[in-house]
Amino acid sequence: MVSIIRTLRHHTDEISCCAFSPSLLATCSADKTLRLYNTADFSELPSSPLSGHGYGVHCCGFSTCGSYLLSCSTDGSVIVWSSDTGEAAAVLQHPGRSPLRVCALAPDDSSLLAGACDGTVALWDFPSKTLRRCSTVSEASVVACCFSPCGQFFVTGCTHGDLKLWAVDISLLHAEKDAHDLGVTCCSAAPQLEVGEFDGCCVAFRLASCGQDSQLKIWIVSQREGAACTMKLLHTLTSHSAPVLSCAFSSDGDLVVSGSVDKSVAIHDANLGTLLNTLKQHDRYVTAVALSPTMPWIATGSMDRSVNVWRIGDGDSRTAAESRQTVCQGRKLPGHSRLLVADWSEEDVQTWLCEEGLEELVDNFKAHNIDGPELIQLNKETAAELGIESVGLRGRLLRKIEALKAEQSGSEAPDEFLCPITRELMKDPVIAADGYSYERESIESWIRGKNKTSPMTNLPLQTTLLTPNRSLKTAITRWKSSQ
Repeated sequence: MVSIIRTLRHHTDEISCCAFSPSLLATCSADKTLRLYNTADFSELPSSPLSGHGYGVHCCGFSTCGSYLLSCSTDGSVIVWSSDTGEAAAVLQHPGRSPLRVCALAPDDSSLLAGACDGTVALWDFPSKTLRRCSTVSEASVVACCFSPCGQFFVTGCTHGDLKLWAVDISLLHAEKDAHDLGVTCCSAAPQLEVGEFDGCCVAFRLASCGQDSQLKIWIVSQREGAACTMKLLHTLTSHSAPVLSCAFSSDGDLVVSGSVDKSVAIHDANLGTLLNTLKQHDRYVTAVALSPTMPWIATGSMDRSVNVWRIGDGDSRTAAESRQTVCQGRKLPGHSRLLVADWSEEDVQTWLCEEGLEELVDNFKAHNIDGPELIQLNKETAAELGIESVGLRGRLLRKIEALKAEQSGSEAPDEFLCPITRELMKDPVIAADGYSYERESIESWIRGKNKTSPMTNLPLQTTLLTPNRSLKTAITRWKSSQ
């Protein structure tokens, strides 16, 4: 049995990645931020959200001990954050400033790898944060990478569909051409080496990969002493009906979880290749999946801007945090994207307080009959008048209200009115040589940063000439005036 224990709706744009440490859950988004949650009750940390990237954040992950959080972005940088304080400990820039799509840390925290849109990977020594090497590994964008559990190898996947195995000095060991037709989207190594199952092998580990061909594949990657590396296909899983965007193993390697454009999450037995569960709770593409290393939890992120946390188990042994969540829910919140705050009832507001970890304010708000219109009018003075004496609690409430306003403001805008680079409402839209419309300032900054390829297709821009999109600007102006 798999059941939802929490839904997190704090990001204002689509979710791109989720990651667990032993005690934290991290999420990142096209809204340029990362958010951190305590897995004891899935309350957001005071240091959250983490802001530092100039463009959308594509990938995030923790160091093995959980002390550090990594993130990479279209801005061409990897930021190393302190998990405790939320402060940036280091900013590592791709040598060519190419947009970074994926990053990974070796299991022993010795090496940091990042894959870029120009087909290169950059490898840093993680303890010293110094660049070891930046090499071309593909003619297409590198959109997937992971280390082997022993840390001696890493795997890359590209938009042309190839999977490649590399030594840590970036020497090619094996290439699996066309592993996924139309492109690889994600890859993940099982946490353990395979022991006793592959005679004569010095190293053997399982690898999961997924792609635009709507398939999830499980491979055995092995190397015998004195022989070349091989990749043997164990299972081809076809549970999804559309491209598979993300995949991850459980900490024991027994489960593999995937998320798809078909809006579903599939849970498979990684040993037998059999489908165990299909989860359908998201309204749009499922772009991210992650499994906790210490608890029976799955996190799934979606283009619907929500992160669902699921519990694997019989559902009878719920934690205190889960019980509080059930009590607080009462009835399901209509959803930030479904109702305007101005239309919320008093009960909706009280449910929202519980969802945001502000349960202690429920009785106060109930006594003062605070509904949606009253909620969005709250400020520092009126919050004090409600008798919220704690400065910290009052500040947290006001930050949550501001985030809610921003979320609803962004969710109302049609997607075609948002710049593909910044995901913000365009003011001066222009058409680039790739046929797509961008905010002028954003695409000009992109081109000045030595990016002569399309942010959308990664193909070379034949010209840097930008043409004003007056019809789109008129449509945006008309839409804004109607709000």
